[in-house]
Amino acid sequence: MKSLDLFEQRNIENEPLAFRMRPRTLDEYIGQEHIIGKGRLLRRAIQADQLSSLIFYGPPGTGKTTLAKVIANTTKSYFSTLNAVLSGVKELRLEIESAKNRLNLYGRRTILFIDEVHRWNKSQQDALLPWVENGTFILIGATTENPYFEVNKALVSRSRIFQLKSLTNDDLFKVAWQAINDKDRGYGKFEVKFEDEALEHLVNVAKGDARSLLNALQLAVETSVDVFPPPTGTKLYISKEVAEESIQQKAVLYDKEGDYHFDVISAFIKSIRGSDPDATLYWLAKMLTAGEDPRYIFRRMLISAAEDVGLADPNAVNIVESDANAFDRIGLPEGRFHLAHAALYISTCPKSNTTLSLFDAIKAVSEEKQTDEVPNHLRDESRDNEAFGHGKGYLYPHSFKDHFVAQQYLPDSLQGKVFYNPGNLGYEKQIGESVLSKREAQLEASNEDTFVENLTYSPNDKQRNQWISRTTSERGILVEKVKEEIFSPLQFSRSDRVLILGAGHGLLLWEAFRKTPEGLVCAQVNKQIEFDYISNYSDTLDIVAKPFVQLAKPTLFLKNLDSDILFEKIIVRNQLSNFSNNDSILKKLKARMTEDTTLVIAQTIPSGGSRLSDFAYDLDIKGCLLSAEESIYAHTLEGIAGWNENDLIESIEKLNLKVESKILLQKENRFIVKNDIEKWIDVSYFPSLEKLGINEDKQKIIDYLSSQLAEKSIKWNHKVLIIHSKLSKDNKVKISNKNSSNSSKAESQKEWKEVVRKAKIKL
Repeated sequence: MKSLDLFEQRNIENEPLAFRMRPRTLDEYIGQEHIIGKGRLLRRAIQADQLSSLIFYGPPGTGKTTLAKVIANTTKSYFSTLNAVLSGVKELRLEIESAKNRLNLYGRRTILFIDEVHRWNKSQQDALLPWVENGTFILIGATTENPYFEVNKALVSRSRIFQLKSLTNDDLFKVAWQAINDKDRGYGKFEVKFEDEALEHLVNVAKGDARSLLNALQLAVETSVDVFPPPTGTKLYISKEVAEESIQQKAVLYDKEGDYHFDVISAFIKSIRGSDPDATLYWLAKMLTAGEDPRYIFRRMLISAAEDVGLADPNAVNIVESDANAFDRIGLPEGRFHLAHAALYISTCPKSNTTLSLFDAIKAVSEEKQTDEVPNHLRDESRDNEAFGHGKGYLYPHSFKDHFVAQQYLPDSLQGKVFYNPGNLGYEKQIGESVLSKREAQLEASNEDTFVENLTYSPNDKQRNQWISRTTSERGILVEKVKEEIFSPLQFSRSDRVLILGAGHGLLLWEAFRKTPEGLVCAQVNKQIEFDYISNYSDTLDIVAKPFVQLAKPTLFLKNLDSDILFEKIIVRNQLSNFSNNDSILKKLKARMTEDTTLVIAQTIPSGGSRLSDFAYDLDIKGCLLSAEESIYAHTLEGIAGWNENDLIESIEKLNLKVESKILLQKENRFIVKNDIEKWIDVSYFPSLEKLGINEDKQKIIDYLSSQLAEKSIKWNHKVLIIHSKLSKDNKVKISNKNSSNSSKAESQKEWKEVVRKAKIKL
């Protein structure tokens, strides 16, 4: 049985122009220069009649079937065609038998062209495989759908795929003039003229589709006279009006690789992102009317549920996935309810795009230095713990309160790098406080000088006192414990004003900021890196809402503040180490207190922590270290490390402040390196020994301590004084009388908020 040959000779006088003008040779073929231009692979294969299996992929009217016709006219192989819409496995079996006979009896190969091959289901496409494999025929498939999605993967892997693109306007002009000038198949027998912009209109509206252009051209030419065809040589005039009537606005081209497809799906997703349910439904209807695959729409909504809704509503992914599953069970047309349900849900959800923070992390990974190694305490300890000490110092979070303990997790070079900033809507707003609080603790825990500020005794003695900061380094659980001791007794009002000295990386600042949304937070930091960390957060806030943060010494910071601003909460962290400045700082703080202000001080006591002598067991060296420490920690209020907790409490009580104090004694798993020991001995211990007239080999001490401590995780003791204080009754009366004229500031919540707002703007 002979199959239907779409390309067999016919009487073409009454055929559509688009059919008559199909190119017969490669030289007549217009467009697709990227695949059949001179020297291109496909052109060479066609000319040499050495084709392998091919799949042509592109929008309608781009020349897929036409290119197959060119191959049919060029090849010596038998050319047979099937249309997947009209044919099935039965017709395929007949073609297979004919191809086998041709090959066995006459040694002639068969090329089987299957138009719209994507219309066949998986089993039908599978039936092609054995015969393509054994060379019974060469397959040429044509499809408007992406073959990587719609065609059997096994067929795709055995075929060369050529993507045909929409024709350019230049290509379409060539197609039009080719038809106008061809005397046998076109209108070359007549003299065809166009009004200005008439032909341009036909080309523009055709939008890359040669078939659409030729159909419109035929209608325009053949309706320009009463009877067609007229005598040879007749002049035919095509006006712009006739051109416009011949080709109405083209129906929307909607294929999975066309620009319009991507424009519509882009509008759909952007409407969801913009929380516009009306526009969302419109573009959804547009896609459904154009025949878009609902599964593709669900895939895009699943992406949007994570990208645009994210943690603001984690349930969005579940809703879309459930609707997608329901659609698979129900299908069209009722499945449109589930498309609408999913689209409306995610378009009306609170929005967050914080999942995009992954790409910031990916960028950081691509730019990271080769030295960005995994921190030692995070490494796998199961393989080389004894040899390299990997995993030592790691704190197991489940062993601590609330299953959390602050410690370093990022590489050293990325400390302070922020990838994820929680949104302030929906569920993400609920988890935001916890995330930020933990991050602040992590930042403080990774800081080498945590809870240690302003330990320099004099401008010439800065290096000498760096080692002292090591003795007061509070990290991990100590950071969280100190924070808890500061805040747990405090009762905040939403409009409270809070002053913080020693805000560090923001551990205390952001906790206070969250508790006072209508209040004011003013904070002082000592280092540029601390200021930068805090700025990373505050720069995203409204100028009126953001805290006022300044990099300055405490005394200068207090001087710069507006003298009229008083604070309900004052928190001081490690700003009172140098007793020569304490009186001045404390007096300035007292001047900022209202009658109900609570002053909280968290101060590390250097003399109460671990000392190097604690780890020396050689009696001679231990004696030298003890002698040096006797000088270093000598009880004097003029020094940095010689004072104790009673000295600080007394200095506060002298200002007529009522004091409640508490001592925290904690241990830290601390990793010591040799460089630390060298600095401690070189800048502090050895100078103290020299002043005492004790001659000892410095290198001997360093070598001994290095053997005891270096490259090891040791238990280091810390002593922290926590003070909560208020004005005494006498002071309250005086302040009450002093401020009586200003009592109207707090007469109403409205007036109070206005005071706070003006204070922020003034700062």
